[in-house]
Amino acid sequence: MLLVLTGVTAVSVALLAYVNELTKGPIAEANAKTLNEALKKVLPEFTNNPVAESDTIFGEKDGKKFVDFIVYPAKNGEELVGTAVEAKSMGFGGELKVLVGFNAEGKIYNYSLLAHAETPGLGSKADKWFGAYDPAKGEQAVSHEESAKSILGMNPGEAPLTVSKDGGQVDAITASTISSRAFLNAVNAAYQAYKATPDADAATGATIKVELTDSISAK
Repeated sequence: MLLVLTGVTAVSVALLAYVNELTKGPIAEANAKTLNEALKKVLPEFTNNPVAESDTIFGEKDGKKFVDFIVYPAKNGEELVGTAVEAKSMGFGGELKVLVGFNAEGKIYNYSLLAHAETPGLGSKADKWFGAYDPAKGEQAVSHEESAKSILGMNPGEAPLTVSKDGGQVDAITASTISSRAFLNAVNAAYQAYKATPDADAATGATIKVELTDSISAK
């Protein structure tokens, strides 16, 4: 009986390892495709490979280092036309992950809500509420001047983005103020990471570290 159980266990482990190896490539490929599509959505037209030239910004908490932001530079030829930053924040239901695209002047070009655990129909509305648009579908971008809900065209460097309930310029998602605050916190943190990149090592794939205050950190 022991030999049979050992044999079954060994075969099961081998099968799981084999299946994992088979699916690892397609999963990585699918993730890369999703990321590339999101980058095309949030950035001006570029000719380089932002993923290959990305930088990682590390955070530190309780003595442990973790990936806090990933920064993707977009270039048209040799000219830097924009930068996308992947940032996180804690929403009402859990972690919220956003990819924010900034143009060369530091203004928000577009954004994509990559992942969230917010309430369907409420906090989940962040994927479009704040003005995001899909170039592939030909949807028109709405600037903040046209809608107080939109963050497009705003520069968090001039003043951190906050909801109108807190005295800010952005209308929160109806009945989802906590989710809205979390979303804007992630955008503000993404801007701080964006501003830190000029001090990064110029080498492709370099890793850099910045210190963020609690008020703007995505964590």
